[in-house]
Amino acid sequence: MLIADRPGAVRPREEFDLVRLDAFIKAIDPTLEGEPKSYQFSGGASNLTYLVSYPNRDFILRRPPFGRKAKSAHDVLREAALLQAIRPVFPYVPTIVASSDDETVIGGPFVVMERLIGFIPRHDLPEGMSLSPDQAHTLCRNMTDRLIELHAIDPQAVGLGGLGKGQGYVRRQIEGWSGRFRDARTPDTADFEAVMAWLVASEPAERATRLIHNDYKMDNIVFSTSDPSSIVGVLDWEMATLGDPLMDLGSSLAYWVQADDDGEIQAIRRQPSHLPGMMSRDEIVDYYCRKTGLTLDRFDFYLIFGTFRLAVIAQQIYARYCAGHAANPDFAGFGHAVNILERRCLSLIDRAGF
Repeated sequence: MLIADRPGAVRPREEFDLVRLDAFIKAIDPTLEGEPKSYQFSGGASNLTYLVSYPNRDFILRRPPFGRKAKSAHDVLREAALLQAIRPVFPYVPTIVASSDDETVIGGPFVVMERLIGFIPRHDLPEGMSLSPDQAHTLCRNMTDRLIELHAIDPQAVGLGGLGKGQGYVRRQIEGWSGRFRDARTPDTADFEAVMAWLVASEPAERATRLIHNDYKMDNIVFSTSDPSSIVGVLDWEMATLGDPLMDLGSSLAYWVQADDDGEIQAIRRQPSHLPGMMSRDEIVDYYCRKTGLTLDRFDFYLIFGTFRLAVIAQQIYARYCAGHAANPDFAGFGHAVNILERRCLSLIDRAGF
């Protein structure tokens, strides 16, 4: 079967000791043949993701980024434990092969997992692939349905009742992401103080406490190459926790650049959510509420928070790049994206009218 999401060469300063890793993996799977080769996926804005390829089997390797980082956002061992817990009730996750906190192997904690076969949309669909408007619409419904299924999981039933901190999630998120932004801000980026003040003043009551992904977007999803609207798996669970599911939906839709958004937002689009047939943000919210039975007067807060949170993530990555701890040259433009996202937040606040 075609694997459309192809990695490239490992970036300088993000290499690891392949000989040590080979010995580690072969101790787990002695059927492996030959010597492995390593490649790196073009994502990796958060945890770094590699392909470790043997002649008879492929693995995915995940490890935290190099340099200063937010520990809770890059805990690959926590991520592995969560995937093992939810796989019996949410089969859209890869099987964990091994995990280790032995930093003598590759210089940091890491997880080895199966490679899911399919494609991951980045800025655009893979070359040679297209979606009809009906397929694009079905893709949106499938994405939303998988999120609804995740939010329906009983955390206690899968042994994850202690994953979160209970009530107060929304306030903790506002305070936590505000602190992270202030810690990571660089002199060439906006200060977001007006946005942060608005979030504090506009905090809604929490709707529920559910298992949430916290980074649910197209380039964290593997789609089938035989049916591009069908989902094979959901990746990148390092920020998953227990919290308000509407915050999860808002954070997801912050990435959703639709066809009628202005040119400045179109310029920072990172997934093909603009294609003909794709549902709008409002349509996705309406669909989510109908399927879950939620009643919701306004979604403004959740989208504005999600947009601010996206800006913080971009700022943290940009700060690591400026400090020389991230090698991906794409990160050089993240500071400009942060400034665009502040203008986006302020525009959404003005439009919300409260």
